[in-house]
Amino acid sequence: MFKNLEDKEIQFILENNYIGQLGYIYNNRPYVIPITYFFDKESNIIICYSGDGHKMNAMRKNNAVSLQIGEIKSVTNWKSVLVHGTFEQHFGSNAKAYLHKFSLGIKDIILEKEQKKANFISEFSSKIYKDNIPAVFLIRITEITGKKRNTTNVN
Repeated sequence: MFKNLEDKEIQFILENNYIGQLGYIYNNRPYVIPITYFFDKESNIIICYSGDGHKMNAMRKNNAVSLQIGEIKSVTNWKSVLVHGTFEQHFGSNAKAYLHKFSLGIKDIILEKEQKKANFISEFSSKIYKDNIPAVFLIRITEITGKKRNTTNVN
């Protein structure tokens, strides 16, 4: 049976994961790709970064985006959150601040969830102090929904 996730379950999934499926439209066709994200619960936004290219050009033209995060244990035991929002690119010191928050947040999630020190985060942090930082963007959340399925065999 499918059920709606409660708000606290949605928040938990958003806060404790860092890889989702980004959905966007390009030339009237939907695209879905994996992306690393950080949910900033204080501001209720999703922070992401990307190299310049196809997806960034597409989102600049059509800023309606979605992000799906799933926790799948089996075909009958899963949770899924779908975020709808608008793409918003940031530049300069604003972008650097968001990228810094992103890198620290991801580092904490990896340490907590995987008990690993994320050494690669230094790559993100070093980009903060250079002129050619990656394209930093937010997803301004307009709607969040969540579903779950948990079917257990009871004999």
